[in-house]
Amino acid sequence: MFGDGSKTGDLESCFQKLVMFSGVGKMGGGGVLTEWKDLPMELLLRIVSLVDDRTVIMASGVCTGWRDAICLGLTQLCLSWCKNNMNNLVLSLAPKFTKLQTLTLRQNKPQLQDDAVEAIVNFCHDLQDLDLSKSFKLTDHSLYTLAHGCLNLTKLNISGCSAFSDVALAYLTGFCRNLKVLNLCGCVKAASDRALQAIACNCNQLESLNLGWCDGVTDVGVMSLALGCPDLRALDLCGCVLITDESVIALADGCHHLRSLCLYYCQNITDRAMYSLANSRVKSKHDLWESVESVYSEDEDEGLVNLNISQCTALTPSAVQAVCNSFPALHTCPGKHSLIKSGCLSLASVHCSCSIQAHRAIYWNLLGGLWDENGSSAEERKAFWEMHSSFLIFWELRRRPMARVEVQSSIFLVRFG
Repeated sequence: MFGDGSKTGDLESCFQKLVMFSGVGKMGGGGVLTEWKDLPMELLLRIVSLVDDRTVIMASGVCTGWRDAICLGLTQLCLSWCKNNMNNLVLSLAPKFTKLQTLTLRQNKPQLQDDAVEAIVNFCHDLQDLDLSKSFKLTDHSLYTLAHGCLNLTKLNISGCSAFSDVALAYLTGFCRNLKVLNLCGCVKAASDRALQAIACNCNQLESLNLGWCDGVTDVGVMSLALGCPDLRALDLCGCVLITDESVIALADGCHHLRSLCLYYCQNITDRAMYSLANSRVKSKHDLWESVESVYSEDEDEGLVNLNISQCTALTPSAVQAVCNSFPALHTCPGKHSLIKSGCLSLASVHCSCSIQAHRAIYWNLLGGLWDENGSSAEERKAFWEMHSSFLIFWELRRRPMARVEVQSSIFLVRFG
């Protein structure tokens, strides 16, 4: 802090070094660097970017030059460090920091009130990212105010704001149509099917939505999202106990960019939902006799990269394995672990492609020992092709568990055709 004598001495020492390196007090523009207030605006903002937000606020009170430079140049601010009187702090800072684009007001204990949000709306017209999480004291008035004054919002976090209603949230989405990230975790009253239908209708650019523990959400709301938000990439349905397979099927059909899906404790989810996810990955019918190498040529950047099915106790290993096989980026191995299945003891046999690739390497080593183009006998070459055919059939079953009839027909052709 600037009031600390020892730190003030260090600050003055740094300033003297700066003066020395700048050419004995002379700046490139012809001015003289004699005091801190003489620092060029660009240099000051560079220094400010390296310190914490509390220090930035204190620096803005050093002199009028610093205040003007910081207030006009600062675009990001976090006040989560303020444990008391955050409301008054926001009221005093909002008129100064008018160029803010990102503002984080996350609280451990509720402090913010509606008048603070109103001050933010009145002065921070460029705001794009706002975090109001755990603001238990805020009412619907704050959402109505944001709807009229912060039309450029792309990210909004109101998780834990339990007083907001679905009517106010639906109203907000009618004005803030550029929302891409919305966190409604724990907003039990606000996150209703009615609100989700409004989001689907108004926020077509939405990419990430957190509905964790919003236990009033049903298939009606999620299916609306799947139709209205085709760019959805991350959806958290943790604890949404009323949703069924219909929600997952709608997401698999409508949200082809989906990368992360959390179904924790959604115990109505069955194998039907898993197979719909697995089949959404298949774009065309694969030839059974394609080479093994092409099995792993698919781009891991596409499709699901995170799936949480913890406590979904109705799922069977074959259905979950089908999903894992369809999306190579899903991992059960330590270190990656992006397919989370805690509490599902029956799914212990499900494994990701890492283990499959390890077995594939063993397979090719075995084949290498059997095949010798010049020295192999007719019986050895026959054994080679029988093993190769069996291996291809095995991998096809791993990749497409629902294709057993097709594979069995192929086995018949191999043996008797």
